Amino acid sequence: LARAGYQVRVITRANNRAAIEAAQAHYAGLDVQFHYYDLPSWCRGWKRGGRGVHLYYLLWQWGAYRRARRLAAERTFDVVHHITFGVFRKPSYMGRLGIPFVFGPVSGGEAAPKALRRGLPWRGRLVDALRDAANWAVRLDPMMRDVFRRADVTLCKTPDTLHRVPRCFRSKCRVQLEVGTAAPNTPPAGRPETGEFQVLFVGRMVYLKGLHLALAAFAHAFGDGGARLTLIGSGRDQGWARAAARRLDIDRRLEWQPWMPREQLLAHYALHDVLLFPSLHDSSGNVVLEAMAAGLPVVCLDLGGPGVLVDRRCGVAVPPGPPETVIA
Repeated sequence: LARAGYQVRVITRANNRAAIEAAQAHYAGLDVQFHYYDLPSWCRGWKRGGRGVHLYYLLWQWGAYRRARRLAAERTFDVVHHITFGVFRKPSYMGRLGIPFVFGPVSGGEAAPKALRRGLPWRGRLVDALRDAANWAVRLDPMMRDVFRRADVTLCKTPDTLHRVPRCFRSKCRVQLEVGTAAPNTPPAGRPETGEFQVLFVGRMVYLKGLHLALAAFAHAFGDGGARLTLIGSGRDQGWARAAARRLDIDRRLEWQPWMPREQLLAHYALHDVLLFPSLHDSSGNVVLEAMAAGLPVVCLDLGGPGVLVDRRCGVAVPPGPPETVIA
């Protein structure tokens, strides 16, 4: 925005100051200034580990709004843009500044189809049920209705989230994915010949990434061998996924690798034939974009961000349905 000639003021957490100041050379000659706000030290720990994060978020947003109100009293702003957390269930108070207000991009309206929840760990089924209830309750939440009412534009990452916004506010909504990736500096290299079809999964080892579907699909397609599946990532459901692989009798043809820096990960795309990414409710899809930029075709579910990104020109977006149909 600053490079386009706008005067930009950014409110962010104080713990970002060191990284921002270290990168000040990127902003040389541009009219962009950062203003730092943080909650008292005694409540910052609420954000870690997920406990108390929602209360923390509400309080931080209120403090950031008060800081923005002081800035707005000192100068005239043309627009205020809220981009934190990116969830349509979490409020912003910036619409109360009385200037044009852009809310988003926001997501969270995506949901795993009921049929594909079979086989999830009990905790995953419970979490998704609670998520469904929270999404439904947004239409009754007076705080969120106030946010949508005050917003001049609400940017929704996917059509799923758009349809969760109360109907009377949808005319002010726009669907717009927020992800992007730079073109590689060099053309994608050809994959070295190994004699096996190389399948790649990249993501957190959590149920919502559709790990059980990835493993079952691999077993169905390559039950007689001739292929290898590499899974890169870490997470609380890795033990559940490994147990599923043993039940399918494919564990000998799997390679599990922990999460790695992005620079290392990018090199792995060139070593495989396809990215298998059956996420159940991913609103974005950074991994999908990175794979496509590396020339790697993608097989995903036609859900959320990946379903928006992938078509026949770059892979296959599988329509959701019963697990046996999706796996086949």
